[in-house]
Amino acid sequence: MARIKGAVTTRARRKKVLKAAKGYWGAKSRHFKMAKQQVMKSGNYAFTGRKLKKRDFRRLWITRISAACKANGMNYSTFMNGLKKAGVDLNRKMLSEIAVADKEAFAALVATAKAAL
Repeated sequence: MARIKGAVTTRARRKKVLKAAKGYWGAKSRHFKMAKQQVMKSGNYAFTGRKLKKRDFRRLWITRISAACKANGMNYSTFMNGLKKAGVDLNRKMLSEIAVADKEAFAALVATAKAAL
């Protein structure tokens, strides 16, 4: 019976890693050992980046809402508390979009929040 060797599997695995390392600087894109290390490290960075992206966007939305609230004579925390008491269920992303795109509608929301307090 013929002995099965692992050359095809090994080559496929190495090609996959080197393809993922395409565009990396220097030997990291050409030498398998270095490419493998860098691909693993890049995967970790990508994972962390996906978590940070959510955090960064939430911070941006809160900053935009806060700036719009200050322009309408209210601070962010009081505004959010007023909206919650008024039963207005809008997330921060939508509130920030309203604050940027439709200032009159946001002023109406501020008035609603003030009335609920």
